[in-house]
Amino acid sequence: MAEEQKRTRQPNGRSSIYQGKDGKWHGRVTVGIRDDGAPDRRHVERKTRAEVTAAVRELEKQRDAKTVRKPGKAWTVKTWLTHWIENVAPLAVNDNTMVGYRVAVRRHLIPGLGAHRLDRLKPEHIEVFYANMQANGSKPGTAHQVHRTFRTALNEAVRRGHLGKNPVRLAKAPKTGEYEVEPYSVQEVQRLLKAAGQHRNSARWAVALALGLRQGEVLGLKWEDVDLEGGFLVVRRSRHRPQYAHGCAEPCGRKAAGYCPQRRRTNPESSTTKSRAGRRAVGLPEQLVDLLGAHLTAQGAERRAAGKRWEENSLVFPDEHGRSPSHRRDWAAWKSLLAEAKVRDGRLHDARHTAATVLLILGVPERAVMGLMGWSTTAMAARYQHMVDAVRTDIARQVDGLIWKSDVLRSADDGGKGLP
Repeated sequence: MAEEQKRTRQPNGRSSIYQGKDGKWHGRVTVGIRDDGAPDRRHVERKTRAEVTAAVRELEKQRDAKTVRKPGKAWTVKTWLTHWIENVAPLAVNDNTMVGYRVAVRRHLIPGLGAHRLDRLKPEHIEVFYANMQANGSKPGTAHQVHRTFRTALNEAVRRGHLGKNPVRLAKAPKTGEYEVEPYSVQEVQRLLKAAGQHRNSARWAVALALGLRQGEVLGLKWEDVDLEGGFLVVRRSRHRPQYAHGCAEPCGRKAAGYCPQRRRTNPESSTTKSRAGRRAVGLPEQLVDLLGAHLTAQGAERRAAGKRWEENSLVFPDEHGRSPSHRRDWAAWKSLLAEAKVRDGRLHDARHTAATVLLILGVPERAVMGLMGWSTTAMAARYQHMVDAVRTDIARQVDGLIWKSDVLRSADDGGKGLP
């Protein structure tokens, strides 16, 4: 026994196992180099030699697979997500994306999983959490958004060496209950544009239906981004929905900061698009060039009539005083347009679906459609494919160029009899 209690010196870098004076078995494994250049030698302690031998072998296995977490105090899910949401994520994504990240982290992930040690989190813990979310009334889309956020956050923990493997990648993702893409037909688009022509800023809806720009991208569009002679526009920025914090010295009693009488805005009105996919040049059909040119002329007359009441912001689609309309007002205008045109109710985002579907029907290569729509992956295009496959070449030929043909616009309400 005396020989067993002696610690045998191993060559540099080799693991060692020994029994200490405390009667317990100890193991030491060199797993790498610390930031200061010293060897990173880890210590494990067990009651028996067999147990410590198994622990040493597991550490060696992690070392060889390069999955050993960095030294220092172990992260919990809460401490890592808090650090990630405050210091890491804002450097890589735009403000709109951060809004979704914060909701996923602070409303769902930290309350549901925050107490777990990061390196001991299992896929089973995550799957139970998803099931509880949906049992408590969260929509499938919300659960899936939380899953994507968690996966992104823990991917960064793996990349930085705080975590060996990402358990979110092993967990079964919640079903999305994916919204069925239902674009507007050519006849419905014609009726929408005809109705829009009776109102100011009518080109706003042509841009949505023909080019598929997102709501924030349209509301953030400036004339410096539009080249009518060259026949293209450049998407450079997006206008954000406002986020507020309480500004009251004494509690105002309003739970939501947006209703605080002294509320203060916490996010910028707009920001440049950070992603490479989001920043893009979009070609303008000839008819849309003419429509935007007429819109520019009409806006000049409106500016002169408003006089000092006009705030010059160089926006392509401002309100009556030159300011950008709120997202809610823009949404209300869309709903009113649908009712006026007697077109089925739908989301504003369905206009974007319509543009994407028309491009794919016309045979524009998938990669080109991705560039025009600002998609970063092919997964979005796949959502439209079942509709595109059902469209024959002769239908595509009918779709091409019909939206702005005046003779078709006049016959749009007669059941499509104007179609050649």
